[in-house]
Amino acid sequence: MPPTHIRFDWAIKKLLRNKANHVVLAGFLSELLGKQIKIQSILESESNPQAEDDKLNRVDILAENDQGELILIEVQNNTEQDYFHRMLYGTAKLITDFLEKGEPYGKVKKVYSVNVVYFSLGQGDDYIYQGKLDFRGLHLEDSLVPSIKQKKLFNIQEVSEIFPEYYVIKVNNFNDVAKNTLDEWIYFLKRSQIKEEFTAQGLAEAKENLLVDSLSEEERANYLRYMENRRYEVSIIESSRSEGRLEGLEEGIKEGIEQGKQQEKINMARTLKYKGIDIETITEVTGLTKIEIEQL
Repeated sequence: MPPTHIRFDWAIKKLLRNKANHVVLAGFLSELLGKQIKIQSILESESNPQAEDDKLNRVDILAENDQGELILIEVQNNTEQDYFHRMLYGTAKLITDFLEKGEPYGKVKKVYSVNVVYFSLGQGDDYIYQGKLDFRGLHLEDSLVPSIKQKKLFNIQEVSEIFPEYYVIKVNNFNDVAKNTLDEWIYFLKRSQIKEEFTAQGLAEAKENLLVDSLSEEERANYLRYMENRRYEVSIIESSRSEGRLEGLEEGIKEGIEQGKQQEKINMARTLKYKGIDIETITEVTGLTKIEIEQL
């Protein structure tokens, strides 16, 4: 069995910020975005807590590549119903934060929002989703594209190159069968393991630098504490879900019994009414109201 490596979210928080490990992050992004990514710098992101004992329901890292594009990678462990909204807020905030006052709109930076989620986000069976903007004609169904002048001025071919681009990786939907190099990364995100035959960009460096056994004694203790917090967090959530399912089952049984009793009363009233028994007597026998009996 391949050795266990550090979970990706903890690696983002602690190790991938180091310049020596930028090649790991660049490899992952290159495989996902389908183009070569070179990390120019790691920028500060206010939503990433640095406390050692934080349970880390969510962590993120903000990178700038050599093209000046911003790439926000977020890892979300637990269910968050408004996560789509937060994705939008995150990109919108980056756009405004990195446009200097007085600069023209043409200086807006391209933003990639990469979301690694370990919960069931929305409804969809795939494990990788891409979202990008496309203006479609309501009548001619054509695409709105930049003019020749705009293409030259902003060095773009499609309008979507200006707007934020979103990626959602639903890790738990992956079936553990790596069919290509991007799948190899998804396997690592899910299993924290790197197989010998994997060749995806950045995984060779991750295999060497992200081993649990390679951590210092202090780092290892912090990581083990984080994993214990994570297991505790998952246990609490699962216990709550189990209790909810049990309560729902009990409530469903009670509701079913009540419905059955009500149906028996209706059936009896219908039979008595068919036999010509007066409504007052039927009401007394079944407990149904006069209106309910008349409607039968």
